[in-house]
Amino acid sequence: MAPFNKPTVVLTGFKERPESLLAQGDRLYIGTAAGNVHIYDLHDETSEDASPTMTLVETKQAISRKAIDQLGYIKDINSLVVLSESIPTLYPLPSFSPPTPLAKAKGALSFAIHSSVHNAPRPVAPDASDPSRSGGFDPAKDPIPIPTMVTTLVIGCRRKVVVYTWRDGEAQEVKETLLPHSPRAVAFMDPFHVCLAYPATEYAIFSLEDSTTVDVATPAPIPTASSSTGLGMGAFSGLSGYMSLGRGKAVKPGLVRVGEGEVVVVKENQGFVLAVDGTTKAHSINWPSQPEEIAYVNPYIFSFLPPGTVPLSDETSNGSDRSSPIPTSTSLQAPQGQTPASLIQAPVVQVISSINALPVQTLAFPFSQPFTSSSTISVANISLRLLTTTIPSTPSNAAMATTASKNPSPLFLLSAPLDRTLAAAEGTTIWRFTMRDWDAQIDELVERGSYTDALALLERVEGPGKSPKRTLILALNAVSQFRAGKYDDAINLFLELDVNPAKVVALYPERVAGRLAVGREEWVALFGGPTAKVKEELSSGGAKAESSAGDKGKAEDAVSTKSSDGGRKESGSKERLPRSIERSPSPAGSLRARTKTSFGALLPSAVSKDDDVASLSGRKKGKVIGASFFLLVLVAIVTCPLPASILDPRRHITCADDSTRSLETLWRYLTSLRPKLAGVLSSSHHITPSQSHLFPTLSSTAPASLYALPSGVPLTTLSEEELVKRAQIVDTALFKSYLIGRPSMLGPLCRLPNWCDVEEVEEELRAREKYAELIFLYNGKKMHAKALKLLQQLSNKEDDARDKARPTISYLRKLGPEYIDQIFESAHWVFEQDQVMAFKIFTSDDVELPRGPVTDYLERIDPQIASQYLEYLIEEKEEQSVSFHDRLAELYLGITTGAKKKGDEKKRGEMYAKLVRFIETTERYQPDRLYGLLSEDLYEARAILLGRMSRHEHALELYLLPPLVTAQDVKPFLAQALRAPVFDNCVVREVNKARREGVERRLMVLESRRVKVTDSRICPQCHKRLGNSVIAVHAPRGRVTHYQCREAFSSKLKAGHWS
Repeated sequence: MAPFNKPTVVLTGFKERPESLLAQGDRLYIGTAAGNVHIYDLHDETSEDASPTMTLVETKQAISRKAIDQLGYIKDINSLVVLSESIPTLYPLPSFSPPTPLAKAKGALSFAIHSSVHNAPRPVAPDASDPSRSGGFDPAKDPIPIPTMVTTLVIGCRRKVVVYTWRDGEAQEVKETLLPHSPRAVAFMDPFHVCLAYPATEYAIFSLEDSTTVDVATPAPIPTASSSTGLGMGAFSGLSGYMSLGRGKAVKPGLVRVGEGEVVVVKENQGFVLAVDGTTKAHSINWPSQPEEIAYVNPYIFSFLPPGTVPLSDETSNGSDRSSPIPTSTSLQAPQGQTPASLIQAPVVQVISSINALPVQTLAFPFSQPFTSSSTISVANISLRLLTTTIPSTPSNAAMATTASKNPSPLFLLSAPLDRTLAAAEGTTIWRFTMRDWDAQIDELVERGSYTDALALLERVEGPGKSPKRTLILALNAVSQFRAGKYDDAINLFLELDVNPAKVVALYPERVAGRLAVGREEWVALFGGPTAKVKEELSSGGAKAESSAGDKGKAEDAVSTKSSDGGRKESGSKERLPRSIERSPSPAGSLRARTKTSFGALLPSAVSKDDDVASLSGRKKGKVIGASFFLLVLVAIVTCPLPASILDPRRHITCADDSTRSLETLWRYLTSLRPKLAGVLSSSHHITPSQSHLFPTLSSTAPASLYALPSGVPLTTLSEEELVKRAQIVDTALFKSYLIGRPSMLGPLCRLPNWCDVEEVEEELRAREKYAELIFLYNGKKMHAKALKLLQQLSNKEDDARDKARPTISYLRKLGPEYIDQIFESAHWVFEQDQVMAFKIFTSDDVELPRGPVTDYLERIDPQIASQYLEYLIEEKEEQSVSFHDRLAELYLGITTGAKKKGDEKKRGEMYAKLVRFIETTERYQPDRLYGLLSEDLYEARAILLGRMSRHEHALELYLLPPLVTAQDVKPFLAQALRAPVFDNCVVREVNKARREGVERRLMVLESRRVKVTDSRICPQCHKRLGNSVIAVHAPRGRVTHYQCREAFSSKLKAGHWS
């Protein structure tokens, strides 16, 4: 990726020798060797094709007698800092007068400026009532802070450092600190620490708070071929010409600030990142040779490399235009190990990302005009200088940090001929580097799969915090980690972002994700990322860039340009594929497709059904791999030769282990979501998994609608429908993954209420013969018809009739009255198998079925079974209804009559005996109704019923007394039958009458009694008049007392004191 546009010329023919530059707003200040300051106004043309131009505004002559070494700007006091003749001077803008020399900083070599906002305590006003509050700062009593702009100017002088400070434009006390060496370069690390560069390889960290220094020990640099040839910083300092670099001066150390609390220091051909505590970061920057100069534009490091040191590669370009050829002259000697034609024989500006310490853009001079072989000499005789400005440090507060980072400081490069005569004629050319739009850079990183770099760049631009773009990139980064086999890291990110589970499940093969599964090439698009370049590079035939997990986080990301330390050129494509992009898919059935993918063990074509289950569950793994894998290898060897490493069975083991890890991670993800969804559904909508059958199934919803479910929002904000869909996705995926990796967990999952979609898994369960789990699942979803049909199908595999019917009977005994029609339908075949066992369906203690419909159903099957059911209701359930007793008697009668017609005397006798015993022992039936149904030959039953109806004479008529029996012989029976009921009735009637009359007489006597209370009547207890008080009357003589005296008087009566 090229973050910077092609450099543009903003000024040509500048005759003086520039020594320093400062860009401030739309003004460019150029300090020259003659001590002059030229002020230009920079204009950006509105036309896209037009180049920016600079217009001279003013020239300040003779600011100094010598060269102006450095320029800076202090916004608090609107002044220019000019370092010349080893002393810094402040020049107010725009007049440049009066100048203020900073006398305490004599012998200055360099300086750095830092501005930041500090939250100072609010000043306390004097209070006459409180002597302790005499004014000033009082954080304890008045803790409300006020923002204060603090600007610090640190000047490195000979063996000392001088610190100037301004608070909201007011100068503070100047501080000086002696040093063991003279700092030749200064760079702020944060508002309180400064990095000092002594000679080119010695550095220290200076604390502004306590004025102490800590020496920094950097690692020894790794020698390179270029360093052995002497090409490095200052390699061309001896060339003639007034524009030669560093003539007569010591080489300036390479030091630049790259972020909050970090600087990069150059040591030969390596750059080390230092922290405020003096430690060196793990990653370092490697240049092909020591850079001449370095500069920083957030977040990129510019380095100027001399000709003949940078290898030529496909990544080398002149900005966005690759049409200009790169000079590769053989006139200069190449470093050891490189052929002259493979090195760029021209000055090179290399742009390195401070995020991953890798080069992202390489620009060779000339930047715009075409290069030909005849211009080799002119290129070799050109001097390039990176005269960087003192870029103000980013303020510490988040708002200003975001504003500053979105407007990066410009970078200017100067080119001039080394020949004195040619330089005087042509002058100096100033080039300006402009950065591409931040969003465009981030989008390109995302498009190429460099998600970690995109996140780091986004944080540099926007600062920490949440944003839709950050969430999108984090999700894509999780997809990249998942693709690289970092399943735990990916799932943790998905959980943190609360990603729609439909998208997470879609990353798994079809056997897990079902209809939600998408191909790898569609993962990025599924999560909202771009896919155009990914598809283009996949189709280009380039090989996948392999990377290890520990290589600075590059396993999951793409690197847009190749490292400058050389590397193998990718064959078959001129453009390098991102590291996160897979190689082109293999043909179906190829060995690589079966062994290299992360889900090889999950794909149906990899191994047989039993083998892949065994390999995932860990049972007989060695046997499975030994049989199926080597058979696969044998077939592949016949079709095409393979490398020996492919034949290693351990590769297949790794694949199976990788698949198991991915499933285990999925289980962790799904099981963490289940209780959250259940809690919200229960608390907010009062919905439980047992009600899952009331909602539309998952299979009735299109995958696109499921992918569109919201992500990154609190569950409490989702609608009822969205929560249910999420729960269905989670439980269905969990069920399918258990089916593959943990079959033993299917039973517990199915027995409990869940949101699994039956249509998504039932075929797989049937194929694997997981009938018990499927029946449990049907039952939980109230799909009883399917469950009973499956039980009937399974019964055909049993030989014993009891074994056939027992599972169906157990299932039907648990169904409630709302499924009565289903019970009747499914029970029919059970009765055909075994009526005795089938009868148990309707004698369950768990549920209560409607007794009338059950009796009707059983009577249609067999009246005798219906009679058994009524006997069960009357004897065990204590049914008291007359209708059921009548019906049982009628069933007895009907069975008796039917048996007689069939000539089955045994059955007729048994059922008739039951009828007689029933009408004799119970009274909860209607005898007149039953009597009308009896036939003439059922004498005993008719006689009993006539007796129940008190028609004894008709009952006697039904007996066929023998002719030789006289009436005298049956006199006792007749007397008892005729007199006993009559006598008993008369006695009872008369006794009741007498008792009623006695009660009435006693009531009359009691009602006739009364007492008379006059004004003169005295209470016998308290001897006071009764008057209108509440009274109490005492038996047996009717004594009258006050109501409150009743208890005392009653006690005297009981004691016999009153007669």
